[in-house]
Amino acid sequence: MNDRHLMKHIKRCRTVSMDLKCIRVVVEGRVQGVGYRMFVRDLAARFHLNGWVRNLVDETVEAVIEGEKDIVDEMVDAMYARDSYVIRVDRVTVTQETPTGYTGFEIRR
Repeated sequence: MNDRHLMKHIKRCRTVSMDLKCIRVVVEGRVQGVGYRMFVRDLAARFHLNGWVRNLVDETVEAVIEGEKDIVDEMVDAMYARDSYVIRVDRVTVTQETPTGYTGFEIRR
């Protein structure tokens, strides 16, 4: 790779990393025992996002989601599961995280 191509590559990587967003989400409501983690995993696959999701002992669900800023925001909106008659989301709390470069999306136990 010559210097000119290397500089283009670095510039492209900087642009991508500047658009990368990582958030931690805690979801309250009827979100355990109703397939919510699988729902979140499927959303992440549909939106091509990375991270993980897990149940917490206080009956909430926690997820870390990483990807393009606008797409992450769309996923958070979709996490309310408005079309579900089983899942009930009462509150979604979002905190910013530092992107770490997750690859794939997994359900953690």
